[in-house]
Amino acid sequence: MQIQINFLRAMQVIAVIVIMILLSCWLYPRQQGDFDRGLKAYESGNYASALKDWLSAAENGNVAAQFGLGLMYANGQGVPKNAAEAVSWYRLAAEQGLADAQFSLGIIYASGQGVVLNGAEAAYWYRQAAEQGHAEAQQKLGFMYAYGDGVPQNAAEAMRWYRHAAEQGHADTQYILGFLYANGQIVPKSSTEAARWYRQAAEQGHALAQNELGRIYATGQGISKNPSEAVRWYHQAAEQGLAVAQHNLGFMYANGEGVPKNSAEAVRWYRLAAEQGDAEAQKNLALMYVNGQGVPKNSEKGAHWFLRAAEKGHADAQYNLGLMFASGQGVPRNDAEAVRWYRKAADQDLSEAQFELGVRYALGQGVSENANEAVYWFRQAAMQGYKDAQYNLGVMYAKGRGVKKNTAEAAHWFSQAAAQGHLDAQHNLDVLDDT
Repeated sequence: MQIQINFLRAMQVIAVIVIMILLSCWLYPRQQGDFDRGLKAYESGNYASALKDWLSAAENGNVAAQFGLGLMYANGQGVPKNAAEAVSWYRLAAEQGLADAQFSLGIIYASGQGVVLNGAEAAYWYRQAAEQGHAEAQQKLGFMYAYGDGVPQNAAEAMRWYRHAAEQGHADTQYILGFLYANGQIVPKSSTEAARWYRQAAEQGHALAQNELGRIYATGQGISKNPSEAVRWYHQAAEQGLAVAQHNLGFMYANGEGVPKNSAEAVRWYRLAAEQGDAEAQKNLALMYVNGQGVPKNSEKGAHWFLRAAEKGHADAQYNLGLMFASGQGVPRNDAEAVRWYRKAADQDLSEAQFELGVRYALGQGVSENANEAVYWFRQAAMQGYKDAQYNLGVMYAKGRGVKKNTAEAAHWFSQAAAQGHLDAQHNLDVLDDT
């Protein structure tokens, strides 16, 4: 899993970084004056003056000014963007031991901005900063060891650097550790450890971690199941605009888990997530419209949201859209369109869609009648335990349609369906037993 660090956002906190540098570095009086004037000019947006003053200080070895010039060239502030010039100034500061400059060089070599992409060089500079306690560099170095990028792959080293960053309170890395433990990637799977690290990040306002902690409370993985706590954490993430959390909160309201059931509130949260492009939320919002839950019943709007989700490849939405075209609900009836959407869902192994596609081939609706294709799709669904498909497959064997007639195979599939309570299958099985 790649966790992207917003480099430009990090660069925009220069004023804070520089002030910290001034507290810890000894500057000559002239350098101090030049730098201070440049800092005031930079903060006021007067980049031309900042450039002049910082250039003077930087040429006299002022590490903060060198770093500042690197930022200006990297971001095109007062000068045309020039990645090579940014690298030059960052390097001067990095070679004097400035961790932020070392980290910046690592980012540049890792991405190939103004230099030839070089994972080993990126790892070198990340390490220089990481060994000074730079949390983001520690995270990046952990990532490089985890995936063998610029260094030999080494799970233990990856975890060591991730832990260094996480134990400093770096929320992104705490979230990464939660993810790694939850999924058993480079460490043994541990729901308890996942919950612990997700919580630390969540308590710092990390929206993804809040959502994951909510999911853990909702399912009881690693901690006692607690739907009310799940709602609390989903709500915090949802309020930050995280679409998946908005969907999850909508689901809790729709089903009355951890909160009183409230279809209107479910619709509100589903809509917020759906409008951000969350396919699961789009599908669920469509269902609310089709069923008239929390909103007036409106098949056209239901079809609209099913289509939005279906176009993103959501199999359930594709299947439901197929049903709407087959019945003319919310859209003009169109058997060929129904088949098209059923096929998309069937190709994703959705058993309901595989069954419907088999029916269309058996009846020649929206597609040329083809018993062999019908058998194929009935079998795909039957093997997943779909009882109606098991029954239909039994019928095909009993009649020798699309397959060679085989009473034993028919009995097998009738038996499978009957075991799930399919009455017609039980009846046919009894008939076969009497013959």
